[in-house]
Amino acid sequence: ILNLTNYLDRRPGQLSGGQRQRVAIGRAIVREPAAFLFDEPLSNLDAALRVTMRQEITELHHNLKTTMIYVTHDQVEAMTMADKIVVLQAGRVEQVGSPLELYNEPANLFVAGFIGSPKMNFLTGAHAERHDCATLGIRPEHIDIVPEGTGMWTGQVIHAEDLGSDNFLFVDIGAAEPLVVRQPGKQAVTLGTHLTLAPRPGHMHRFDANDAPIR
Repeated sequence: ILNLTNYLDRRPGQLSGGQRQRVAIGRAIVREPAAFLFDEPLSNLDAALRVTMRQEITELHHNLKTTMIYVTHDQVEAMTMADKIVVLQAGRVEQVGSPLELYNEPANLFVAGFIGSPKMNFLTGAHAERHDCATLGIRPEHIDIVPEGTGMWTGQVIHAEDLGSDNFLFVDIGAAEPLVVRQPGKQAVTLGTHLTLAPRPGHMHRFDANDAPIR
């Protein structure tokens, strides 16, 4: 199951970090436990190995059909591996639900900012007051660049991150923080460019002064 057959003659010191993690999982499997408890098992691995191990642990979960409780600070791990997520803050349960439930309907400002990469944009002050809330939230992937005079915000591009498949634009619209806009990659945008932006209908999140959502 763990693809360790080719390494059975090696000593522990000759195993890679990922192989050692799989050995530890194997030691747990042979006990046939009612539940597996993982406490940030991938935190010390490099990025490429974390992706591989995420896939292997997820496949193991499906094969063994055993409950796995997985603690992580990495919301990407939580979103990609979990059937159900319990978001904790200072020992308090903030929300319980499926990854999509937490993504689409966060129970408060903390959950809204924790789920999603990059995190949700938050606007306060006049930007929020126009929508009768204390904080207005909109995810980077739910903001479109539109023709001048047709959008909700206008601003200047002050930073851009081109990741190949995605391009993240940081736009100064006069708020406390730049608005992060997610666009398909390979669309070159010059720093200083002025853009008009519009949120996609139905994707804005409103929060009151107590950080609770306004439905």
